[in-house]
Amino acid sequence: MKLIDTHSHIDLEVFADDFDQVLGRARKNGVVAQVIPGVCRIGWGRILGLCGMEDDLFPAIGLHPLYLADHTHADLLELQKYALAGELVAIGEIGLDYFVQDVDKVAQQDLFESQLDIASEAGLPVLLHVRKAHDLVQKTLRRLRFAYGGIVHAFSGSLQQAERYLQLGFLIGVCGTISYDRATRIRTVATRLPLQSLVLETDSPDLPPLAYHNQRNSPEYLPEVLIALAQLRRESTEEIAVETTRNSRKLLGILEE
Repeated sequence: MKLIDTHSHIDLEVFADDFDQVLGRARKNGVVAQVIPGVCRIGWGRILGLCGMEDDLFPAIGLHPLYLADHTHADLLELQKYALAGELVAIGEIGLDYFVQDVDKVAQQDLFESQLDIASEAGLPVLLHVRKAHDLVQKTLRRLRFAYGGIVHAFSGSLQQAERYLQLGFLIGVCGTISYDRATRIRTVATRLPLQSLVLETDSPDLPPLAYHNQRNSPEYLPEVLIALAQLRRESTEEIAVETTRNSRKLLGILEE
């Protein structure tokens, strides 16, 4: 089976000592492509470098809403340059995060809208990071008439919110959280939505599946997400693998080798 990890931070320092081994094990486990999002400009160079060296790694750089102190206007200009140069499969990860107290909501909103404008100009989808702000993100997408869709990464909202994202042209990212019994909301969403609306991700090194609880998550564990999803939906792993991979390729323009 061929799987695509639509959200993997394999570029981070935590993978530096065994990067080649992790990548090799992921490939052996059927992961034929990984999308590598960026969160700050300082990390974009490594992401682009790795994706330039490895044919199955694809860059999707952006400016994360929780790292406002690290972002400047010059970063937006640099992001625009890369986006218009055709080097990216998406802009991300971007969005709104109100989970942390005392965040600058105005600055987050301005940053989010600026990156949506860049994505629109370049005709690129976006990878959304959203916590405690789904309704406002959806309102923003509608107001700006964003037409290129994307993926709601590690979705944790309600079924109704998920359905509204689908109406806006977005796919729902399913990760290792669905393997935990307590994750009732995402398990309901993953079960009730049409398979054509779902993609798989690990969010490595975070959000490991239950079998690797309290360990470093890794793209090689993506089959665990697939198996958990198949058990919840009572569908075959083969069917889910084919459909989620097709969904990812169509949205992100990742062609089959």
